[in-house]
Formats: sequence, C-alpha cells, structure tokens
Amino acid sequence: MTRRDVLRTATLALGAPWIGSAEGADKLASKPRFRSAICAYSFRDALEKKTMSYEDLVRLAVELDVDGLDLTVYWFPDTADGFLLPLRRAAYRMGVELYAISIRTDMCRPAGDSREAEIAEVRRWVDVAQKLGAGHIRVFGGDVPKGATEDQAAAWAAETLKRSAEHAGSKGIILGLENHGGITESAERVLQIVKQVESPWVGINLDSGNFHADPYRQFEMCVPHAVNVQLKSDIKVGDAKPEPADWPRLLGMLARGGYKGYVALEYEADPEPATEVPKLIRRLQRLIAKYA
Repeated sequence: MTRRDVLRTATLALGAPWIGSAEGADKLASKPRFRSAICAYSFRDALEKKTMSYEDLVRLAVELDVDGLDLTVYWFPDTADGFLLPLRRAAYRMGVELYAISIRTDMCRPAGDSREAEIAEVRRWVDVAQKLGAGHIRVFGGDVPKGATEDQAAAWAAETLKRSAEHAGSKGIILGLENHGGITESAERVLQIVKQVESPWVGINLDSGNFHADPYRQFEMCVPHAVNVQLKSDIKVGDAKPEPADWPRLLGMLARGGYKGYVALEYEADPEPATEVPKLIRRLQRLIAKYA
C-alpha cells in the first residue's frame, strides 16, 4: 500500500471527503488555520537599550506558549553567523519558529542605481532569513518621491518588488508588502501593486492598525492576499484618537477568508509591554481557539 493509499483510507475512515477531490480541496481552502506569534517590535525599547535580547524573546515565547516570532531586525547586533545561527539553534531547541523577519525598504525607486541598490539590500536580508529558517520577510512600499505621481511610484514599487521576489522565490521565501502609509496607504493601492507583481512569492503583510479610513473594510479587502498578519491592540479611525481594536471582528474576517498562517501581536500602546503583552497574548490565544 502506498502512502497515498494510506492517507485516502484514513480520510475515508474519518468520514471526511478525500482532499484530492474537488470537494475536499474546496473545504481545505476555506478552512482557517491560525498560529500565534509576537512581533519583536513590541519590545523595541528594551531591545534598543539591550536590556532584552532576541534569545530572551524566544524564552518569552515559550513562557507564553506562543508558536512563533516575527523578528524586527532593527536591533540585530550584526548579521554574522555568530549571531544568527545560535539564535536559530536556541529557537529550534525551544520549539519556537522564527518564521519571519521585518525589514525597512523603499520600493518606490525608478530604474537606475537606487533601484538596484534597494534590490541588493533585499537580497542581503533574504540570505539572513534563510540562515534563520524564516519563510517570510515583511517589506515596506515606501513614499512617493518628490516630483513623481502616485501612479508612477506604484509602478516603480511593483517593478522593484517583482525583481526582489525573483531572488526571494529562488530561496523559498515570501515577501509580504505591508500596508504602511506612503504608497501603501490604501488597500486598493496595495492590492494593485501585489496583483501587478503577479508572483507566488509576494503577498500582503496585513497590519490591522495601519488603515485609518474605514479600516475594517480595507482590512477585509486584503485578507485573500494576506501572507502574514500583524495585530495591534488599538485602531485609529481618521483623525480620532486610537481606540481598542475589535479583535473578534478582525479574526472573524480572517476566518471567513480562510486565512492560514500567523497572527502576530505587534504592541505599540503606552503601557509597559512586559505586563501588557502577556495579557494580550492570552486574549489572542482564546480568539484563535474560537475562530480557527
């Protein structure tokens, strides 16, 4: 009996449609699957002051029973093997996945030296991600350059992202374009860029706190293309003060969209993260159990 026969028999015995069938494939595609994570950015002050290390984050993930870490790279001491490989080993030994890194980029680059330099920088971080075992990199679209139109900048961003994705894809790493202001201020523009790139190695790093005009509608528009989700405790509507985000509403959107992947807490509010992050993670874990 082949492995396929064993799987088919087991599936039928459970009374479920075989996933190789059209019915089974449709059911699998619509089924949500969430994993909990913490963004390193949540502890930005401690990381910058070196009162917390990235290995401390790994230990915190174990204490909070979190599945993975999204490592904002801004406070890496360097990108040498002496730092990266021990961190990867520590995470593996503790059962924590370093599934993503988050970097700064500016994709709004016209053809020429500035674009080539940007692509080379992304290539460098792809190699870092590969050494850490991360399968995803968060990237920014950047701002519209002075003298350029939004349409021009969007076309430049799409081309820069497409070129960057060629190397990332060759290493099996997905680039997630974040909705982060600038050229990616609106869901419509983010979707336009991602669709124009038309690469299986490019999607949306969907940040729940970065849409300010009708944020819930824009968030939901991006769900079908989300490859990573960063969940904030607050949400800002227009010029109003930040208010508590409706997490059940956001998780419900992800569930209805069949999202599969990490939901990472990115804490940016004022109270001390050492006390607030554990509370928020416990709440997130309860919602994950409910919606996925």
